[in-house]
Amino acid sequence: MIGFITFADKLSAWFGKAFAWLIVLMTFGVSYEVVVRYVFNSPTPWSLDVSFIMYGTLFMVGGAYTLSRNGHVRGDFLYRLWKPQTQARVDLLLYILFFFPGVTALILSGWKYSSRSWGYTEVSVNSPAGIPIFQFKSIIVLAGILLFVQGIAQVFRCILCIREGYWRKAEEDIVETEDLLMAQAAEAEKDAHP
Repeated sequence: MIGFITFADKLSAWFGKAFAWLIVLMTFGVSYEVVVRYVFNSPTPWSLDVSFIMYGTLFMVGGAYTLSRNGHVRGDFLYRLWKPQTQARVDLLLYILFFFPGVTALILSGWKYSSRSWGYTEVSVNSPAGIPIFQFKSIIVLAGILLFVQGIAQVFRCILCIREGYWRKAEEDIVETEDLLMAQAAEAEKDAHP
């Protein structure tokens, strides 16, 4: 179980970090659009669609990474007060009743939409440029598969928590800027007052 959890966490992290670079591309694309629109009075017909496509892709593929890091929104006003074993039992039940059926529906319907879109090489109807979007419909299937794999890892985490009494967290791979600055400030203060 631990080996699969590690595999799923690394797979989700790789895809999440790889697709996070879309933020940089979106920044350049939107910046380019602002310059040509307001400086040269020559807007592009493709910028809005491309930024939507990139944001949607980032959002979809990043879901599994967010799940692996326990970053999804949770109404935990009661949940956080429970013992870890109780949390794990509730999570396990919810994964089985809601998560896996929902993700399976995402994969199957995504496959249907994607294959239909590839069949007639769908383009965006919202843009005069006719931006091709058929290849991005495949992201729905990819995101569903990544979520399904990560969901299995989360179920294994629940089982281990029920047995052991504590949650196994994913390996830390990022640090929030505020946390880093607070740690540096605490270290500086400790050095200043030995």
